[in-house]
Amino acid sequence: MPALQALQQRLFGWRDDGLAPVRLDRRRIFILPSRSGLLFALTLVVMLLAAINYNLALGHALVFLLAGLGLVGMVHSFRNLYGLRIAPGHCRPVFAGDTAEFTLLIENDRPASRHGLVFQAEPGRSTTTAVGAREQIRVGIPVSAPQRGWLPLPRVVLSTRYPLGLFTAWSYLQPGMRCLVYPAPLFEPLPAGVPNADGSGSAGGQEDFAGFRQRQASDSLRHVAWKASARDDASRPLLVKQFAGGSDSRLELAWSATDPALDDETRLSIMTGWVLAATAEQQSFSLRLPDRLIADSSGSAHGERCLEALALFRP
Repeated sequence: MPALQALQQRLFGWRDDGLAPVRLDRRRIFILPSRSGLLFALTLVVMLLAAINYNLALGHALVFLLAGLGLVGMVHSFRNLYGLRIAPGHCRPVFAGDTAEFTLLIENDRPASRHGLVFQAEPGRSTTTAVGAREQIRVGIPVSAPQRGWLPLPRVVLSTRYPLGLFTAWSYLQPGMRCLVYPAPLFEPLPAGVPNADGSGSAGGQEDFAGFRQRQASDSLRHVAWKASARDDASRPLLVKQFAGGSDSRLELAWSATDPALDDETRLSIMTGWVLAATAEQQSFSLRLPDRLIADSSGSAHGERCLEALALFRP
């Protein structure tokens, strides 16, 4: 048993936690003939048999020349990956149903360029790039995000067939990265404001008329200025009154304001739409979930904090 553990450590000791940069050495790189390489080898065998059968000196020379080129191609395929330094980057949050893009930092400290580098984390989704001599680039790895929550980066396969396509050299990468996936938004009108618990605000503030603006999809129909809209061109959007001054109510995006008959994911999607709409209109709002309350605030940072709470909510 200790001998088996020692063998596993010797074979797979290069594995790490995925947080630190890694450099591809000979223990991390694998290489095998591609389909084209197997066909090429079969062709050489047939040519060699024909040269032996007909005693063709030039045929022997041609076979050995092509075999030498194949071996040179194998060495260059291996060296195209050898010594690359790969570090985990970051991933911007996305909404469920979108595609997350994990960023990796690729550094080439050799005086030769690296060509035909293919990164793949999911079947059918790959990114092909090249790294110049002594250059560092960023590579985006696309991964589908079907549901909300934390999305870990799957194992990434880095492969190359450069320069002749006769051999495939590859390495497995497992950076310790994850992406936050928000619920897919459903846009519905914002809920009505709730009275201030401390009675703050001025009830008369709503009488300070400040003008009109075009109605957004999140605006309730009860806020539409019907008379002003009737005087305007019928083809233009409806108008909504804007007021200045204080208010005796505040906007609270509460779990209880959604329809209890809906499933939990749909209710979260509706609340996500509310957060996006309120943030876009620069409104101050609070978010109330069954297990958490985020106090009134405004701005993009507050919106992101609320979206994160919705993404990680467990009913």
